[in-house]
Amino acid sequence: MDAFIASALAEDTGAGDYTSLACIPDGSRSHGYLLVKEPGVLAGLEIARRIFQIVDPKAEFTQHIDDGTDVSAGEKAFEVYADTRALLGAERVILNTMQRMSGIATLSNRFHFEVEDLPVTILDTRKTTPLIRFLEKWAVRLGGCTNYRNGLYDRFLIKDNHIEACGGIALAVERVNTYRKENSLDHLGITIEVRNLVELYQTLDAGQIDRIMFDNFELPLLEEAVAIVDGRYETEASGGVNIHNVRRIAQTGINFISVGALTHSAVSLDLSLKIDR
Repeated sequence: MDAFIASALAEDTGAGDYTSLACIPDGSRSHGYLLVKEPGVLAGLEIARRIFQIVDPKAEFTQHIDDGTDVSAGEKAFEVYADTRALLGAERVILNTMQRMSGIATLSNRFHFEVEDLPVTILDTRKTTPLIRFLEKWAVRLGGCTNYRNGLYDRFLIKDNHIEACGGIALAVERVNTYRKENSLDHLGITIEVRNLVELYQTLDAGQIDRIMFDNFELPLLEEAVAIVDGRYETEASGGVNIHNVRRIAQTGINFISVGALTHSAVSLDLSLKIDR
C-alpha cells in the first residue's frame, strides 16, 4: 500500500504543487471532509487514512462510515484536519482511488444481491488495472463477492490457448498434473476451460482436475453441461455474464460464476473532497 501511495503522489505532484505553494501560506491548516454525491458502497477509507498519515503525520482523521457500507448522497464519509498544502496535494490521489474502489464495490454488491439466496459464488477475474489489482480485488471483497486468482501463480487454469498450444485436452491435463506433482504444488487446484460438450466429455475422460469452466455456454447448454458433470467436479460459468442474466445462470446449479465486469466495467462512484474555512 505504501509503495502504491508513494508512486501515486509522485506521479501527481512531480516537482511540486505550484498552485498550493503560491496560494497557501506555509504552516496553514484546514478542515476538510469527503462528501458522498451518489448512492453506492463506499470503499477505500483505509487508503485515505494512510495517505493523510504519510503527507501529514499530525493530521487528525475522523472516520464516520466504514469500508463496505451502503451510502447515500449527502453523507460525510470522513473529516480531516491537516496541513492545507498536504491536504490539497493528497486530494486527487484519494479521490481517484476511493472513487474507483467504491465503483467496483458498488457493482460487486449488485451482483451479490442478485444471487445471495442461491448456492453460488460470484468470482472476480484477473481483468484488472495493472499495478492496482490489490486495490480492485479488495473492493470486490468489500462489495460482497469473492476473489478468484490473484495472479498466474495461485491456481492452474488450463484455457483454450493452453490446450491449442499443448496439443489437446488430455495432454494438457497430463502435463499439468505431472508438473504439479514434480514441483510439490498439490495445494493448487486445477481448472480447465471447455467451449462445448465435445470438450466436456474429453475432460471427463481425462479426469485429474478440480473444476470445469464452461466458457460462453448458452443457458440451455449450460444446464445440460451441469447435469452431465453431476457433481463429480466443481463447475464454473464464464463469459457474457452481466447483471441481467447472472441470476438465471446461477439457477442452472452452477457452483461458481466468474465476472470480469466487476473490475473492468465498474463506473467510479461520485465523491468530492471539500475544504471549509
